[in-house]
Amino acid sequence: MRRNWTPLAVAYLCLAIVGLVGTFVLNAWTVVLGRDYFGDLFGSGPAVSSIGVDLLIVAVAGAVFLVVEARRLGMKRAWLYIALSLVTAFAFTFPLFLAMRERRLSARAASGTSS
Repeated sequence: MRRNWTPLAVAYLCLAIVGLVGTFVLNAWTVVLGRDYFGDLFGSGPAVSSIGVDLLIVAVAGAVFLVVEARRLGMKRAWLYIALSLVTAFAFTFPLFLAMRERRLSARAASGTSS
């Protein structure tokens, strides 16, 4: 069960869990308060808009990296991480991908396969 779970993979997995729980709680709070999520994100002043645009660009760059790296390593169904991020959060799916990527790299190193 612990096969290929390096300390770095476990760290990424912990970040994924924190990202899932943290964003879930804040998104649920937004719904309970009846707030306009995107209106708040992009319309609550220049600083909040800046953070929103910043995170959007990072998420797009991360999604491109995710697809390219998954193809390079032969990881199947990488698109699921992106689709899952639409219903959860990229703060969850990207560290989850990094954990699975680290496991793949560890397995390749153990078997002597180069990238």
